[in-house]
Amino acid sequence: MHVLWVLAHPDDRSLNGALHRDGLEALAEAGHTVEVSDLYAMKWNPVVDRDDFGTDGERLHVGPASRQAFKEGTLSPDIAEEQAKLRRANLVVLQFPLWWFGMPAILKGWVDRVFVSGFGYSIPDPERPGRSKRYGDGGLAGKRALVVTTIGAEWSSYQPRGIDGSLTELLFPLLHGTFFYTGMSPLRPFAVHDANRLTAEQYRTAAAALRERLAHIETEEPIPYRTQNSGDYDEHMVLRPEVAPGRSGLGIHLAG
Repeated sequence: MHVLWVLAHPDDRSLNGALHRDGLEALAEAGHTVEVSDLYAMKWNPVVDRDDFGTDGERLHVGPASRQAFKEGTLSPDIAEEQAKLRRANLVVLQFPLWWFGMPAILKGWVDRVFVSGFGYSIPDPERPGRSKRYGDGGLAGKRALVVTTIGAEWSSYQPRGIDGSLTELLFPLLHGTFFYTGMSPLRPFAVHDANRLTAEQYRTAAAALRERLAHIETEEPIPYRTQNSGDYDEHMVLRPEVAPGRSGLGIHLAG
C-alpha cells in the first residue's frame, strides 16, 4: 500500500512530531511505502488566489478558473505536485492538532488549493446527466482516508453527551464533506486526548495504539456513510421519509 501522510504542526519536536515518526516507522515495518507532505516545513501557501490558475486581471471565479487550469495543466506547480501525490496514494493520512474544533488553517488551505474542480469535485456522472460523482464516488474513489489528531481536552468531553460533542460528528465536514464527498472511504479518527499533559508512559500507550491501527489499516471497516446514489436520498438530496423516520442530525447519514 502507498500512503500520503500530510502533517500540519509547526514544530517537529511536538507530540504530533513524535506520533508522526512512530506512524511512519510502523508503516515502513509493515512494508508500505510513504510520501510525506510536511506543510510547515514546506512553507505551504494556504491561500487560494489567481496565481494558482495563471489568470489575468478579469474577475476571478474560483471554480471555473481552477477547472480550466486543471484541464489545461496550468495549475501552479505546488498544487500539481500535491495532486500527483494524492493520485499515487492508496491511503491518505491527515495529521493535525485540533485547533478551535477543526484543522489548522495551513491544512484547510491545502485542501482548498489542491482539491480543485475537476479533481476533487464536479466530476460528471455519465450515468446521471447533470449530476456529479460525489458522496461515495468521485475523483478520489478507491482511496482510504484517516485523521490522526491530538486534543487538549479529556476523552470524556468528546463523547456524544460530552460538552465538546462526538469527535466523529465534530469532524463531519472533513470526514463526510471532504473525504467521502470526493469518493474516499473515511476511517474512524485516531485521537490522542489530554495532549498537553501526557506522561512518557501515556505517550508509549498512545504510540502503540497508533501502530495497532496502522497494522490493520488495509482491512479496517470505513465509516458507513450513506452514498449519494444508494436510493436513500430523493431528487433534492434529502433523505426519503421512510429512511431514519422521525430523526434528524448528522447521525442519520450513517447507514444501519
